[in-house]
Amino acid sequence: MASATHLLTDELDIVIPTIRNLDFLEMWRPFLQPYHLIIVQDGDPSKTIKVPDGFDYELYNRNDINRILGPRSSCISFKDSACRCFGYMVSKKKYIFTIDDDCFVAQDPAGKPVNALEQHIKNLLSPSTPFFFNTLYDPYRDGADFVRGYPFSLREGVPTAVSHGLWLNIPDYDAPTQLVKPLERNTRFVDAVLTIPKGTLFPMCGMNLGFDRDLIGPAMYFGLMGDGQPIGRYDDMWAGWCIKVICDHLGLGVKTGLPYIYHSKASNPFVNLRKEYKGIFWQEEIIPFFQAAVLPKDCTTVQACYVELSKQVKEKLGKVDPYFDKLAEAMVTWIEAWDELNPTGPGAKLANGKAK
Repeated sequence: MASATHLLTDELDIVIPTIRNLDFLEMWRPFLQPYHLIIVQDGDPSKTIKVPDGFDYELYNRNDINRILGPRSSCISFKDSACRCFGYMVSKKKYIFTIDDDCFVAQDPAGKPVNALEQHIKNLLSPSTPFFFNTLYDPYRDGADFVRGYPFSLREGVPTAVSHGLWLNIPDYDAPTQLVKPLERNTRFVDAVLTIPKGTLFPMCGMNLGFDRDLIGPAMYFGLMGDGQPIGRYDDMWAGWCIKVICDHLGLGVKTGLPYIYHSKASNPFVNLRKEYKGIFWQEEIIPFFQAAVLPKDCTTVQACYVELSKQVKEKLGKVDPYFDKLAEAMVTWIEAWDELNPTGPGAKLANGKAK
């Protein structure tokens, strides 16, 4: 039975990319068991992934992705956590929470377990304030409000499309920072949520993320990464840059801060450096591109915005490397696959990849 800590049980899917048994779910059982899980198995599809008893889930491996999407399956990355976005595409729910399998339940400063999903839901169900910064951070939290000088005309806020959570213990660092700070751990629990202002980009981390699939789902594409690609570990950041440009254009909000999860396992910085190497150079071109990106007024849907953005990627970033031509084409393929599985638009009810 749903309780105060089990909100939206019929309206939210939990998407987990994995290559291993999901024993980590035992720690999350009190918070996640009432929800439906979509597990996207990466790597060898013949390997059996074990899920703890009592969880309601569906599991997709590479063979399933190829079967459901056919030729369009080329847009889903392989041997990379970017495969998770397939789960977003086949979901039947309004909201998505995605988490990595090395993320455990954090404790707040009082030692109380943090229900990350509940906080994401609170973030998504309250408005955002991207057009004017409130110095008390989120004015909709209990005990906070709009400060003196905040325009009354902006106090209703705008719908929140994305809730970006943070991590204790292992920070989400790039390989060079990992190498120079191998022992650094994040122990700071900052009790704050804020709206990222309009016109400001951010590095989105996909390991602790909630979003409104109806509002921004078609733009939550984690790109072409991993096997056969010249870059990895930029999947969630690519999606974050795209969604922020589109949210700014459509008047939607992105929140960051609470909730925290406990990130348990540091990945190998030397392996990460090989994956990130080109991205470290490319991001110096990518970020100015997104900072300057302007979408036409007639782009009034997420799909239209995303296809337009793909054209600009091809035109502007294609000069940086041919990879971006390939990525731009994959962005269009992703939208085509999304619309095929969601024929009446985002949020359509699906069954086995077909409209009911």
